[in-house]
Amino acid sequence: MPKIADIQETPNPNAVKFILKEAVSYGTSHSFDSIEKAEDDQLAKSLFEIGEVVSIFYMDKMITVEKTDEADWDEILPLLAVPIRAAEAVQTTNGTNGANGKNGSAASAVGGAIAAAASDNPTLVRINELLDERIRPYLASDGGWLEILDLEDKTLKIRYQGACGSCPSSLTGTLMSIENMIKDEIDSEIEVVAV
Repeated sequence: MPKIADIQETPNPNAVKFILKEAVSYGTSHSFDSIEKAEDDQLAKSLFEIGEVVSIFYMDKMITVEKTDEADWDEILPLLAVPIRAAEAVQTTNGTNGANGKNGSAASAVGGAIAAAASDNPTLVRINELLDERIRPYLASDGGWLEILDLEDKTLKIRYQGACGSCPSSLTGTLMSIENMIKDEIDSEIEVVAV
């Protein structure tokens, strides 16, 4: 049963990030935008059942919850804390909890590496390395994440998760920064689109 170490605001006013003392996943991200999609995930389902919840994202020792515009954080935060505290913590093979005991340390090391390892495309491998080094840690610190969906015909399709999923700055400024970095350092013809 994870204890909540901190609750942090994110750049998205409709999302908060819960920092946990124990991990609820290890090196994998989980993202849901409806209770139907969370049906087989007890933690996400229990958070959606609170009501007024738009999306759930969790990874390692972080859970990001996005609420509806109408919901009041003062009313739903205490309700969200109950299923978070009741969630099962995951254990590593060496008996410790979470990502070597450090918040988010597996996030930047594993997220893009898994996707890159599954790809034969050297450009995609380089893009994932760049994102792991320069973008994903900052998104995670704001309660979000980014996954690559596809690289086809010089178009890189990405999906924001967590607090970044509906944040206006992710869909404009951050997207442009990612594209400019990839154009400058990898391939000047690549365009980046968020889907």
